[in-house]
Amino acid sequence: MTTDDLITGFDRALRTLTGTVAQKRRYPAEEGPEDRLSPEERRHAAGLMRVNHTGEVCAQALYSAQALVARDPEIRRRFALAAREEEDHLAWTQQRLAELGARTSYANPFWYAGSFAIGLAASIGGDRTNLGFVVETERQVEEHLTEHMAELPQSDARSRTIVAAMRDDEARHGASAREAGASELPGPVRVLMRATAKLMTITAYRF
Repeated sequence: MTTDDLITGFDRALRTLTGTVAQKRRYPAEEGPEDRLSPEERRHAAGLMRVNHTGEVCAQALYSAQALVARDPEIRRRFALAAREEEDHLAWTQQRLAELGARTSYANPFWYAGSFAIGLAASIGGDRTNLGFVVETERQVEEHLTEHMAELPQSDARSRTIVAAMRDDEARHGASAREAGASELPGPVRVLMRATAKLMTITAYRF
């Protein structure tokens, strides 16, 4: 870990929490129509997209922490690349929330700090465990996004397009970690991760 790594990590945290990240890929819903949503549909779509935005805040923290402590330069590069793509997700969900007239979660600083600590803890077992944590995280996120595809209003084509693009990226990140030699996480760890994700979902949807 170098001084430059620490500065980069601090800069990423500031940009994530202040909402100043910039997307490098095209906004998936750029050309989609803004369908009419009832007030209830709009509130529900906003709640789901706020959950997705908070998930991306967590992803930035996790990947930043794991990149800082990864021993293998190639694995560190993979983490950095994934974090860069997740920044697009952060920008997309933030833009969609603005379109829906909604805000991001008040609890994002808490979830960033917690996720960063989890990312550091995952590194204790070495790079293979670190990668295994990525595989399980992305597996759960992919499942969560699939559920959101079913829950979003059918008329909300813009949100659905964004979630579908994010899900494709998450599946690719998980596959990349498996190919790099990820180890399987113990069952209790996977259960704890699901419980933590559930708590995040409940709080971010409302707050």
